[in-house]
Amino acid sequence: MNRRNLLCGAAMLIGVALIGGSVLAQDQAQMATMRFDLAMSIGAEGDAEGQFKYVEDFAFDANGRLYATDAAHAWVQVFDKATGSFITRFGGKGDGDANLEKPEGIAIAPDGSIFVADYTTGYVKKYDRDHNWLLTFSEYGEGPGQNFKSEFISIHDGKLYLPEVGNHRVDVFDLDGKFLFAFGGMGTQAGQMNNPESAKANSEGKIYVADLKNDRIQVFDKDGKFQFMFGTSGSAPGQLKAPAGIAFDKDGNVYVTEIGNDRVSVFDKNGAFLTSFGSGAVFENLHGIAVDPATGFVYIANSGFNRIDVYKPVAGSS
Repeated sequence: MNRRNLLCGAAMLIGVALIGGSVLAQDQAQMATMRFDLAMSIGAEGDAEGQFKYVEDFAFDANGRLYATDAAHAWVQVFDKATGSFITRFGGKGDGDANLEKPEGIAIAPDGSIFVADYTTGYVKKYDRDHNWLLTFSEYGEGPGQNFKSEFISIHDGKLYLPEVGNHRVDVFDLDGKFLFAFGGMGTQAGQMNNPESAKANSEGKIYVADLKNDRIQVFDKDGKFQFMFGTSGSAPGQLKAPAGIAFDKDGNVYVTEIGNDRVSVFDKNGAFLTSFGSGAVFENLHGIAVDPATGFVYIANSGFNRIDVYKPVAGSS
């Protein structure tokens, strides 16, 4: 979703400097540093295979492949996560069952099934591990099981969690497409939302929701019951401005992309701020994010530059 207007007037990130190809991030409150090196960038603006026009969200499969939604082109593009080499793509615009209109959210189930949330049509499409279409469910609308402007999805314990910025809620389906329940609703109170951009499940089954226009992260249990929230509006360390993507590392730390601050902020699983990295010099209009649990590499949808930036944590940094 194009929200470049949220970038205007964004404050410069405190405690961040570029050092060669590295980004040095500093939590000034704790004086703890953590440095990330730019390992590679994948893609560029264009129409060819491996190029993007508005990269959005990510998922990893069990075979070391990175799946990325290419919203404006309507492709899901597949890369080798280690080298960034293009492998294949599927979807694309058209009227067939396998086609897409504007894919944004993506998640891969333990059996290898691939789920893609189509922002424009309201459809969620399910493909097998070989990218063959299997099923379409949900549709554009406001009723139970319908959705309006779906975003970044996740799967946990046989359930798919789908945030809707239009209906300000998270819908929950089983993996056969049956609607189960929804939670959220428009507002600013705990458990309410304003443009939820991501609903990502951690390994414990907690659902972290990027509540974009409320500038916060809300955390729910797997049944949609509110647990706690963190982040306040602003640009200081630990504050958020238009949070979008959410990912988790092997220690359960929470990585959040911020459209309004051109940075990635990192918190522990309880919402305590750890560090931030990036600035408007290297990032523009960030969206999805993923962390490879095996390597700790951070994959960032640098949507304004139509590429995926991959950062590696530097050994010895804290």
